[in-house]
Amino acid sequence: MIEIPVYQVDAFTTRAFGGNPAAVCPLDAFPDDVALQSIALENNLSETAFIVPFDGDDAHYTLRWFTPGTEVALCGHATLATAHVVFNHLQPGLQEVRFRTLSGTLTVMCDGDRYQMNFPGLPPHAYPTPTGIGAAIGAEPDRVLKSNEGDRDLLLVYPDEATVACLSPDMNALKAYAPFGFIATAPGSGAGDVDFVSRCFFPNHGLGEDPVTGSAHCVSAPYWAKVFGKNKLFARQISARSGDLWLEVKGDRVLISGQTVETMRGTLFLPDKRIS
Repeated sequence: MIEIPVYQVDAFTTRAFGGNPAAVCPLDAFPDDVALQSIALENNLSETAFIVPFDGDDAHYTLRWFTPGTEVALCGHATLATAHVVFNHLQPGLQEVRFRTLSGTLTVMCDGDRYQMNFPGLPPHAYPTPTGIGAAIGAEPDRVLKSNEGDRDLLLVYPDEATVACLSPDMNALKAYAPFGFIATAPGSGAGDVDFVSRCFFPNHGLGEDPVTGSAHCVSAPYWAKVFGKNKLFARQISARSGDLWLEVKGDRVLISGQTVETMRGTLFLPDKRIS
């Protein structure tokens, strides 16, 4: 029986049970992928992050992310949660941590009461509107865009915040557009200096609505920066849990800042020794 520490951290929020919860599991070595996927399914959160110390100059840890259904190449809120665990439990006093990931080396640094992630920018370009997408998600978008980076999410642009807030997607219908996820976005209503809002849906990744999606802002931030003609933006994801993100588009990178609240810690028991 292997004992694995597990932390649950709410990301992009200052209140417990807000933002997006992620589980973080520090490991000495990775179990096999079946075990990692089983742990993520057991946690049943939108993301479980696993880290292993990395002995190299370019990173402190290797970081992997799993939804209940699959491993993903990039995840913002679970990276923020993992940084919280590193800075508060594994290496207190460290001001910057570097993670080796499927999306390259990602850096997170302490920035006052926030953590700032340095992520790749994924600027979106016009994409043909999929037939029936408006009916499937709940409203016809004004524009559809997609990053050139593989089969990443579709960015669906709406005229106002109220339209995004009222979306009622048919998740089974959205699954027909595999492998895409969906970022529904619109300008902010003007309340609280919010530049733009979003909601995100990932039925093809084993999720319904994701409460706050850091990686989606690698796509949406470059789009809105161009629309508004400014590189610093304040965004809000208007899910039921809600979350706030401070963004800066800097060349081909997007700096994503947010806050965290730790809500749980404990021990997970892995019933075999599938260590690779």
